[in-house]
Amino acid sequence: MAEFSKLLTKTDIHKRLSLPTKFFKPLPSLKGSHVRDFPAIDESGFGWTFQCSTRKKGHPKPVLSKGWLAFVRHKELKAGDRVKFFKEKDQSGTATPFYRIEAEKEIKIFGVIFGYSPIVAPFP
Repeated sequence: MAEFSKLLTKTDIHKRLSLPTKFFKPLPSLKGSHVRDFPAIDESGFGWTFQCSTRKKGHPKPVLSKGWLAFVRHKELKAGDRVKFFKEKDQSGTATPFYRIEAEKEIKIFGVIFGYSPIVAPFP
């Protein structure tokens, strides 16, 4: 089951992936900082490193920035597509979790959304 998923908006596609605060808990701990690298592996087995950050003051809304737009371009994502993040336990027995990311294309026929199809793109 996905830790969180999001339908992408124009801002998510052109600037950064903005996440609702309720999705903050499954993200890696920032350990007193407002920025942290967030590694994830896609459905092809390729590793991506995103930068997860929050505002320094006020409401701590998390966003993924650095590395995110490269992922969007590689998967050819558009507004309305969906991404899912999964928190996994390392099979080698270490306590460090890792994250999987999956991208899904919106399937639309005559303007009606029928569902989503996984995107499996070759390595960049």
